Amino acid sequence: MNKSFLYFICCVSAMGGLLFGYDWVVIGGAKPFYEQFFGIGDDPVMQGVAMTTALIGCLIGAMVAGAMADKFGRKPLLILAAVLFTVSALATGVFNDFILFNIARFIGGIGIGVASALSPMYIAEVSPSQVRGRMVSINQMTIVLGILAAQIANMLIGTGVSDEWGREWGWRWMFWAETVPAAAFLIMAFFIPESPVYLRLKEGKQNGNINNDGGDETAGGLAQLFSSKYAKVLVLGLIIAVFQQWCGTNVIFNYAQEIFIGAGFDVDGMFINIVITGVANVLFTIVALYTVEKWGRRTLMLIGSCGLAVIYLTLGTCYYMEVTGVFMVVLVVAAISCYAMTLGPITWVLLSEIFPNKIRGIAMAVCTFALWAGCCTLTYTFPIMNASLGSYGSFWIYSAICAAAFVYLMKSCPETKGKSFEELEKELIK
Repeated sequence: MNKSFLYFICCVSAMGGLLFGYDWVVIGGAKPFYEQFFGIGDDPVMQGVAMTTALIGCLIGAMVAGAMADKFGRKPLLILAAVLFTVSALATGVFNDFILFNIARFIGGIGIGVASALSPMYIAEVSPSQVRGRMVSINQMTIVLGILAAQIANMLIGTGVSDEWGREWGWRWMFWAETVPAAAFLIMAFFIPESPVYLRLKEGKQNGNINNDGGDETAGGLAQLFSSKYAKVLVLGLIIAVFQQWCGTNVIFNYAQEIFIGAGFDVDGMFINIVITGVANVLFTIVALYTVEKWGRRTLMLIGSCGLAVIYLTLGTCYYMEVTGVFMVVLVVAAISCYAMTLGPITWVLLSEIFPNKIRGIAMAVCTFALWAGCCTLTYTFPIMNASLGSYGSFWIYSAICAAAFVYLMKSCPETKGKSFEELEKELIK
């Protein structure tokens, strides 16, 4: 395949990641305004509902993505995700009713769930093994670019405005800004080819072809995925997926208001610091693009889990000692940077690589479902934990989770760098 065309189709597919990143984070900047509009500023339960509705949609999208991708193909599902993103972006800003607002967020969440499962899988399936990690990491790059775009849009729209305008219109424009990249993704998705792995699976199903090793070339279902043959690799995938969320970094994006105001900043200072974290997120994801094929997946996962354990332990201690100001921003940026070059992109690389072709679609769906279940519980519980344990207690818990994950990954995480899907299947499936 021509290298330029490969980059084109991978970048188009990765636009699902860009919209995933934007849709996921834009709500953090809109939060101070829509909470006033809907009158939930003093209700942590309803705040959790508003932040979690899209994540529930993610669970549904991820759950159906694998089976639908194996039945209809990867390309149609990417087009469907683009449609859902476009509809959600428009509708979320239109509705004045809290229930309808959450329904629109739920629709966007389904798009996130579908895109988060399909984009890295599609890229892995069209890329040569020697550059597969780097190409899949492009998806994470677009995610963080989407996050940064949302943070910049939130800052430009939300900084220096009157409370009345922000409450009535500011949050709406933050969501509406997503329609431009969503429409571009929808148009360009029609110009990418279908995944060659899916075409082989489809041909195998039609012709009843048999592998030399006796395995069939047709896509497997849940029963096959949950068989004892795949138990070890499935457990590995599930733990990696959930840990990417339970490591705690994503609460910094979704609850930046509480984190930075708790560190002594006003609303305008909060927006500026959020953009600083977004820039760090992009820069260190670029680092990951160059290290993923040099240092390897296992090394980066170990660096990430250990590094975050130390940073969160320090951050929690600083909150406990009531430290405020620039040093707190430095710690938050350090956490984002560590995550961006390790757990953020490498999780998606590993999930797209460790499963055999015939179960990859359903396995990615199950693991992505688990990832979003982890994100859902993380996002919903943070305001409750923050209210009862304080910020210091929350970050100490995240530190302990990262330390436990480091021990597990040291024992169980394989190195997949430079290996073909066939080599990995022989190595991981006993």
